[in-house]
Amino acid sequence: MTITSLLPGPIGFGTAPLGNMFRAIPDEEAAATVQAAWDQGIRYFDTAPFYGAGLSEERLGAALAGKDRDRYVLSTKVGRVILDELETGSRDLGEKGGLFEHGNPNKIVHEWTAEATERSIEDSLKRLGVDRLDIVWVHDIAQDFHGDLWLQKFEEARTGAFRVLSRLRDEGVIKAWGLGVNRTEPVELALALDEPQPDGFLLAGRYSLLDHDHALQRLLPMAAEHGVDMVVGGPYSSGILAGGTHFEYQEASPEIIEKVRRIKDIADRHAVSIKAAALQFSLAHPVTAAVVPGATKPSRIAEDLSALHENVPADFWAELRKANLVSPNAPLPGNA
Repeated sequence: MTITSLLPGPIGFGTAPLGNMFRAIPDEEAAATVQAAWDQGIRYFDTAPFYGAGLSEERLGAALAGKDRDRYVLSTKVGRVILDELETGSRDLGEKGGLFEHGNPNKIVHEWTAEATERSIEDSLKRLGVDRLDIVWVHDIAQDFHGDLWLQKFEEARTGAFRVLSRLRDEGVIKAWGLGVNRTEPVELALALDEPQPDGFLLAGRYSLLDHDHALQRLLPMAAEHGVDMVVGGPYSSGILAGGTHFEYQEASPEIIEKVRRIKDIADRHAVSIKAAALQFSLAHPVTAAVVPGATKPSRIAEDLSALHENVPADFWAELRKANLVSPNAPLPGNA
């Protein structure tokens, strides 16, 4: 089953911000944001134990409680087991240090074995308050968290998580599985395996208006060849394309700020919102099944949906191409 056939539309709700990413948000604001997404027709929700050490799953589950489980698609991730024991020191999150410092204080075990995968799924079901998951992503077996050890983590997942999820899919317990990562190489490696084969992948930050060259070189042609779909996470590049200051989960560099300024100047000349440009660019690739921007304020949902449907003239894309702000190989909306 393809990811595209599972998803109810081109936009979902990414719940990393509900885990208090970058800042602490009140429970009421988190609940109101999920409700706004529901009220405006969004029916795909993506979460993970890692987001705030279970906080995102808890908040999403509470917000969706009472809603017909058959009316929405739910994905979460494996690779982190959340313990009852509390963390006493600082967490080692590789390049993402401090990302969820406002989340739950529970200890996080990073493990992709079969046993850890089954426990992770059981714990997620409890936190979410549901009886089943639709899609499960294998989370963060990549260089940004593990440096030179990432291949070791990938092998742990290949012999553990991949096989468990393939079995659960074959048994009909879940509908699909894949990788949820911020780098292209683990997905390329997974697609090259004889077995087990993923159904798709959630790629965060690597197919955005701001950063897409690398994905176009090898990963996306491979995905098209294998008939495997991509969900685009982080279409606003951690917020810098939505008026924020973060890129790659850190404060944006002067070079990135300058590139965004150039894109925005062209957008302003064509009366195009940069959010519309970001979402519609990520959706234009034929491998893309959906985008899942995150939000922590109800008003952001309406902005995202408006951006999705905004009319963006072909001249805008042509000028971006001429200014070398999009790759010559990138499919553009409307075949611009």
